[in-house]
Amino acid sequence: MGAADVVPGVSGGTVALISGIYEELLNSLRSINLGALQALREGGIAAAWRHINGTFLLAVFSGALVSLFSLARFIVYALERWPVLIWAFFFGLVCASTIHVARQLERWGIREVIALIVGLVIALAINMANPTQLPDTWWMLTIAGAIAICAMILPGMSGTYILLLLGLYSTFLQAVSQFQLLILLSFGVGCVVGLLSFSHLLSWLLRHYHSTTMAVLTGFLIGSLQMIWPWRHVVSYYENRHGEMEPLAHELVMPGAYAALTGKDPMVAGVIVAVITGIILVAGLELWAARTRPEEASDATGEMVADKAESLSEGL
Repeated sequence: MGAADVVPGVSGGTVALISGIYEELLNSLRSINLGALQALREGGIAAAWRHINGTFLLAVFSGALVSLFSLARFIVYALERWPVLIWAFFFGLVCASTIHVARQLERWGIREVIALIVGLVIALAINMANPTQLPDTWWMLTIAGAIAICAMILPGMSGTYILLLLGLYSTFLQAVSQFQLLILLSFGVGCVVGLLSFSHLLSWLLRHYHSTTMAVLTGFLIGSLQMIWPWRHVVSYYENRHGEMEPLAHELVMPGAYAALTGKDPMVAGVIVAVITGIILVAGLELWAARTRPEEASDATGEMVADKAESLSEGL
């Protein structure tokens, strides 16, 4: 998730979804509430830790943070050196993820079709938006962190791309690579506030409108494919606050046109391998999740039966 969130156009939420932990992640975040404080008061730290599924959250976010800080420089370097191959890998990953998410729908009706179209239109609108340049003050960074983290946990919505649209992506990357504490704290506070509030909404939607919500997420994923098409030609630039020219709009082209327009090798064979690698990774994650979920369900059922038996024996 951390590595995916570094790349504009790719979402850590996509990785969470295809690995089978998405709904557990939302429910665990939703459990950080007044009930957790009550559990802390009545049962101590151990009870509160169990209430919020603390071990799970610690594993997910420590892994994401380690990946974010360790891979940020490599991802930036790779995007500069082998952009076509990196985009191709994520293109394959998101293509396979779209199929995986679509299969989660319990049914396909008119409501789901409309929801998919709505998600697709929103994703395309965001992808076609023009970047702005917001000030890098602490309060603006806090707001940007809250907005970006909401996108990061939405499959198909890139929090990094939102930062790019806000003109704060380079600020964020520089803060990560140089460990600028004030900037990171401002982002962090916004992320915590946004994550805890938005996870409640998403969890509620999945509980009450599961198929419709998954259809919207499928639309998000389909729309995000435009952002990560491997062969792209920059057609316009904008000047950031440091006086540096950044790409503003891209034209999606085929390999032959890419070679003619840029004078670079389209690396067709490498792209095919990278796309297939992304697809295989998703298939492997899906297979792993399918194998572990039945065991977890069996363990949970066994624990529930044991708890009921214990309660019954105590009652007798």
